[in-house]
Amino acid sequence: MAQRKHLDDFLRGRIIGPLECGSTQLEVSEELGIAQTVISRLWQRFQDEGNISRCYSTGRPRVTTPNEDRYIYLAVTAKRNRRSRASDLSRQISSATGTTVSRQTVYRRLGHIGFYARRPVRCLPLTATHCRLRLTWSREHALWTTQQWSCGMFSSESRFSLQSDSRRTLISRAPGTRYHQENTFERHRYGGAGWLVWGGIILGSRTDLHVQSSKDDRPHLSGCHSGTTCTFASGRHGC
Repeated sequence: MAQRKHLDDFLRGRIIGPLECGSTQLEVSEELGIAQTVISRLWQRFQDEGNISRCYSTGRPRVTTPNEDRYIYLAVTAKRNRRSRASDLSRQISSATGTTVSRQTVYRRLGHIGFYARRPVRCLPLTATHCRLRLTWSREHALWTTQQWSCGMFSSESRFSLQSDSRRTLISRAPGTRYHQENTFERHRYGGAGWLVWGGIILGSRTDLHVQSSKDDRPHLSGCHSGTTCTFASGRHGC
């Protein structure tokens, strides 16, 4: 789509001059390379008002007042209510002030302070003990050599739910804050049937990928873990 450009006063004069001298709008359009509809509107305005200068306009008036804008900002930032939906905020403003505000207006106001609607990150709930143990483990292994790491295996489980999860719940957050605590959604279980995938990696090698179907909410692969780990580790020499 071509970018719309405003005509300066000099070009407006070049349009009106030939028209006053008897040239047709089509001739002026072809000579200057300007759409005939633009020339027609300018000529009609010159005949009605006798003026061709561009009128100054402040644009469409804002629906909300500065106080109402501040209410939107505080509802999301000060109250840490990141999960407030735009439709809920618009209804709250209408109820409190009587001003009808659309969802798009709320989105624009939040965009002015750098907040945009995004899906929250889902993570496992970690207690203070979990965090302390993780930090301790990291410090204990910070100076491990390549030989030591070659004897350690990292495993991971991933569960894929067969039920629909649209994840329509959005939060308002600023760019670069995806993993901040207030922008995450803690979840430690999945309901319904699904598939559990398990695998392990070691320096220079990896285990087979194990897939197990589950019909309950808490599938276990402890037997698969221990058997696979022992068999795999026994094949590693020097560990």
